[in-house]
Amino acid sequence: MASDNREDLGLGLKPGDPHYRAYVSPPEDYDLIAAMTFNLLTTLGLRQHHSLLDIGCGSLRIGRLLILYLNRGKYFGIEPNEWLIQEGIRHELGEMLVQIKRPTFFFSDLPDTIAQAKMAFDFAVAQSIFSHCGLDLIKGWLSAISRSLAENGALVATFLIGEEDFARTGWIYPDCVNYRPTTLQRAAEDVNLRFEILDWKHPRQTWALFAAPEFDSSWFKDRPLTWNAGLERTLSQKYQP
Repeated sequence: MASDNREDLGLGLKPGDPHYRAYVSPPEDYDLIAAMTFNLLTTLGLRQHHSLLDIGCGSLRIGRLLILYLNRGKYFGIEPNEWLIQEGIRHELGEMLVQIKRPTFFFSDLPDTIAQAKMAFDFAVAQSIFSHCGLDLIKGWLSAISRSLAENGALVATFLIGEEDFARTGWIYPDCVNYRPTTLQRAAEDVNLRFEILDWKHPRQTWALFAAPEFDSSWFKDRPLTWNAGLERTLSQKYQP
């Protein structure tokens, strides 16, 4: 039985190995990363009627939760490796749910592909993408996302903090790269996005918010970012006379 589980879930394989779970991260963290990301998005205000862009959606580690949660046609994923999405559908989601929820997938690594959605996204997520990107790619993604976010929308993304910025360009995988927070802040400001470090635990990286001008983050500025605080804010808005 143990060997069957290892074969199905890729346990013991390394990031980048040709298994749908291992290729995107340590397979042992597949469920952990999904839960962490889903909880962050819903704490920040994601609801079923919102539209969401999943950048580098891979084998639908988080997509399998978001597609089920969001209303029909509200999930958009962009991923250059089509086989990862197909394996994610096969092993994690199922064709029937795809037919019911009708997610949209773009098989591309080009930021400008986002415009094809013709959508003002309420949320976007890039988990462990900027940690493998040269600054040229990060700027390209931020520019494209800024043009496709709603005025009160936001991107949440992870990166690795370092004392110096990674100096090369392009996509670096499975190796990881570091950036100073001030560097990403400047890149965000260049495309009219507000940059904030989020107090949301990640096993290895740091979560950051890249917010459009009207996204409200004031409610957790001087208090912990928690589900309780987020729900309190949601309920207070919902039941205002």
